[in-house]
Amino acid sequence: MSRLRMAMIGGGPGAFIGPVHRIAAELDREIELVAGVFSADPARSRAGGLAYGLDPARAYGSLAEMLVAERARPDGAQFVAVVTPNHDHLPSARAALAAGFPVISDKPMTATLAEARELATLVDAAGLPFALTYTYSGYPLVREARARIAAGALGPVRKVVAEYPQGWLAGPASGKQAEWRVDPARAGAGGCIGDIGVHAFQLAEFVTGLRVTELLADLGSVVPGRQLDDDCSVLLRFENGARGVLLASQIEVGELNGLRIRVYGEKGGLVWKQEEPNVLTLHHLDGRCELIRAGTGLLGPDAARRTRTPGGHPEGYLEAFANLYRDFAEVLRGGDAPLLPGAAEGLRSMAFIDTAVRASATCAGWTPLSV
Repeated sequence: MSRLRMAMIGGGPGAFIGPVHRIAAELDREIELVAGVFSADPARSRAGGLAYGLDPARAYGSLAEMLVAERARPDGAQFVAVVTPNHDHLPSARAALAAGFPVISDKPMTATLAEARELATLVDAAGLPFALTYTYSGYPLVREARARIAAGALGPVRKVVAEYPQGWLAGPASGKQAEWRVDPARAGAGGCIGDIGVHAFQLAEFVTGLRVTELLADLGSVVPGRQLDDDCSVLLRFENGARGVLLASQIEVGELNGLRIRVYGEKGGLVWKQEEPNVLTLHHLDGRCELIRAGTGLLGPDAARRTRTPGGHPEGYLEAFANLYRDFAEVLRGGDAPLLPGAAEGLRSMAFIDTAVRASATCAGWTPLSV
């Protein structure tokens, strides 16, 4: 089977997420990076192409140039990956869709809810595949947790706790990766809530299969002079009556990437931690504690199909990312990948960010979450 050809927008010199997308896309040998515009600076874009080992002629100086050139080539790119800061997600995706290219984009969907609504309309009108890399939904044991909850292992869900603590922005934001995340012009209306809080939100809905209907948000800018939130506490109410808590912070000194989700039901509870991703803990009402490990015969079909190594051989962030690209490749080849996040999830996530920011700023109390 021939490899699908990918073009990348963003991800040039100094970027973190660009190389992650490239490694993840190519891990299963179904996709190959063939072209890109890796920076708004043509010289840096060429340097990015060289770093990726591409034909120098296919490291373009502008997005418009790349889309025209790749459409004209018999071996041109077949889809586009958008890996830029948030403010460029809509313009890049809009241009790619208009040129006839399916799109896979980094999260969040856009910088603002209005932009997300526009992009969702464009995706629907184009009729082309569109996906978002909500990485944590690609972990095998996250999918196992979702499957077990759907099968009734916990009984009706009563409580959901999603936590995402980091500490890397506890001081002044310095360096490329930090600076754009605290800049409203590039990050959008939300800081921490849009960078990592939205991951916790998407994970809570993905794992439980339940939608959040209301929230009560308290977002703070703790570091002096910071314009966007860096510490967030949000209470949640789910459609079945369950209550939830979402905590996201980038000023918790000593925390690295501590995403964790806990779900409690009538018959039991489960816990998954991103920093220990190969174990899912299942608590039973009678006191038993069950450890479900990746790479074993205990996994359901979807989680098993997304696991590449035997038990005891840890898989993590890159492999989870690669699972989303594998899903996207399946869609591009005419198949189905129902767990791949798309425009609907992206729009809900942007509605969450927008609602939380507005509700916190106005001390609105409990506020409906609707798209």
